Order: sequence, then structure tokens, then C-alpha cells
Amino acid sequence: CDPALLARMKRAKLKGWKRAIEKLLRCYQGEVDRLLDVSRAALVLESPADVVRCLNIILDDPEVILCRVQNRLDPAYDSSVSAGYRDVGLNLRIKWEWTARAGIDGHVCELQLLLREFAQLKHEEGHQHYVEF
Repeated sequence: CDPALLARMKRAKLKGWKRAIEKLLRCYQGEVDRLLDVSRAALVLESPADVVRCLNIILDDPEVILCRVQNRLDPAYDSSVSAGYRDVGLNLRIKWEWTARAGIDGHVCELQLLLREFAQLKHEEGHQHYVEF
């Protein structure tokens, strides 16, 4: 894998159980199958064109099953519903021989595609504001 690309990858800790339960009750009315961001990472990109290129690479990969796309960079997106937060959120599964053997090929994870400017704003205080929102 490209070391420069890996340097842009920001892995988050697994969502804690307290926050997961809070989100299940507040956002999803207890529907566990709707909680798709327990395992998550972010990829910091320089431009909207980089976001499009990244999306195309993901779409072309036969081992990636894209479950959902949330385009919060779309100018028509009402960012007031996410406390001003903007990214392209992908929920995806990795399906290849190893994940099938391990029994995790059905696991959905989240990948956030962030523009550098938004990533710089996404510091602990900014994320805390989103959680409280």
C-alpha cells in the first residue's frame, strides 16, 4: 500500500459501548442493525477531485461492498442536522477469502472521506460539540 496514503488514514478507536447504546436509543430506536460506525476510520484528502477519485477506486474494487453513502459535502445537504459536520461517509464491507474464513465478511465499517480543511476543524472540541448535538 502507498505509504503516503497510509499517512492520511486516521483510525479511530472502536465506538465505546456507552456511546453506542446512547446512539442506538437516541437515533435508531434500539434497532441494532442500524449502528454502522462501531469500527471506523477517516481518510484525509486534499480536494473534492481527490474525494471523487477515492470513491471511484472503492467502487471499482470487487472486494469492497458499498452499503451506504452519505454525501455531507453536497451543497444541498443541510449541515444544521449534523452540527455543521461535513464529509462523505461510507459504510462498507470487505469481502475476500480471509474475511470469509474469519467470519467477518458481513461486518459493516465506516470510512469517512474528509477534506483537509474539515479534518483540521475536527478536533476534540469540535467532535464533542457533535456528540452533544
